[in-house]
Amino acid sequence: MTVERTRATIEPDELSMASIRDGLLADRPVAVLGLARSGIALARFLADAGARVTVYDGRPPADLERAIAALEGRPVRLLLGPEVEPATAWADAALVTTSPSINPDYPTTEPRLRSALAALVAARRGGVRGAPALVSEADLFLRLCPAPTVGVTGTKGKTTTAALTHALLATDSAHPAVLGGNIGVPLVERLPELTPRHRVVIELSELQLPTLSRGTTVATYTNVTADHLDRHGSLAAYRRAKRRLAELVAPAGAVVLNADDPVVGSYAADAPARVTWYGLDAPRPGGLGVVDRQIVARELASLDGARTADGPLAAVDDLQIPGRHNVSNGLAALASALLFGLEPAELRDALRSFRGVEHRLELVATIDGVRFVNDSQGTQPDAVAAALRAFEPPIVLIAGGRGKEVDLSGLAPVVAERAAAAVLIGETAAELAALFRAAGLARIERAASLEAAVREADAIARSLAATDAPATVLLSPAAASFDMFVDYEARGRAFKAAVATLAVERSEGDGR
Repeated sequence: MTVERTRATIEPDELSMASIRDGLLADRPVAVLGLARSGIALARFLADAGARVTVYDGRPPADLERAIAALEGRPVRLLLGPEVEPATAWADAALVTTSPSINPDYPTTEPRLRSALAALVAARRGGVRGAPALVSEADLFLRLCPAPTVGVTGTKGKTTTAALTHALLATDSAHPAVLGGNIGVPLVERLPELTPRHRVVIELSELQLPTLSRGTTVATYTNVTADHLDRHGSLAAYRRAKRRLAELVAPAGAVVLNADDPVVGSYAADAPARVTWYGLDAPRPGGLGVVDRQIVARELASLDGARTADGPLAAVDDLQIPGRHNVSNGLAALASALLFGLEPAELRDALRSFRGVEHRLELVATIDGVRFVNDSQGTQPDAVAAALRAFEPPIVLIAGGRGKEVDLSGLAPVVAERAAAAVLIGETAAELAALFRAAGLARIERAASLEAAVREADAIARSLAATDAPATVLLSPAAASFDMFVDYEARGRAFKAAVATLAVERSEGDGR
């Protein structure tokens, strides 16, 4: 690798909001790799700080029109398209910043970019003068954030847990709460407004965790099963990636761990801070649990030691999000909030008000005795099983998409037990049909599109609905969306649009 020998690089440890305000980045060349959400946020933040920003993305410019428009005319140099050599983006850079999916260690990173980054990292480690540092958006945020942070991670449940944690912290008007990260809102652009009085909840995925050099004040875990093995290569490697947040947590902070998950429980050994346990049984000392359908704290002290929660705090039935797994998510969020010394009564009111998040067991509508639930983010077997157990039969499951290289055999018996029928779409439809049929599911249909699947599932569900209880059409795909949609959000929106069309037709007397 050829590197300019005299160029001054920006060392990550030099970075602080004070140094940036003092002009550390002014007129300095900085590269941004990737023009998705994090890349857009990085480019805007760095350009506003005075840096000379170059953005690289291997996709054609025609595919990036919305992303380019989101830069809002900032003076950013764009290197876009498959014909661009990736290393040219940082040929004169003092610092290289990345979106979370871009990493030389990930086989899912585009091969040319991965190779070029590997050469950059090797030059950096070899002490080549002028080789710029590589910093991810999440790591840059944590390096610069002046506020205490709650990092939430896990295989499933992290978005619901992060959103509920934010809702609970927001009850304290003296400390404004901010939510972002993997939930879809990059936080780096929020840095100029943040103060030590803020509290920031950041959802962190397995993409972001290996890039971190800084931890959060509180590290909260939901569960760790199996996912994204295409990126990490093995279950052990995936679990190591998840462990990173516990290893980096601030010593004066806390690690909030699920006592019901043995993998998460094993992370206690690596935590440099105190451990706060939560679980669905009686609470451990210093933790949170459930006794006789009551959420109970046992000597759970706040981070500053000024307040200790002890005894019943709320009823399990105060949670308005369905499913046993969401009781666990609620406990994780509540334990995290209690660490900041919030009033239990106000937290109880917030629990009652929380209605969940989009694409996670989201109640879309009830039409003619059929309830439609959008669980588009149910891409992993454990999540689909939890969704099926969250509702009373009869259930018609819509599933299928692009496979994620995870074992689905354990899901099939749950589908056969809980679902009356399945309507299958996408690339994994044949595989799922074989698995579900072998497990004993009697009715399996195929559909060419999600819209057609909604209509087929609706017809089946209406034939099963009882007068005293609705049938449920549940979109919980057990697969990624990329064979038919750009992401799970687009799939969830398409589901909701199809349901809305049904509702209009019924109100007009059609479609019966």
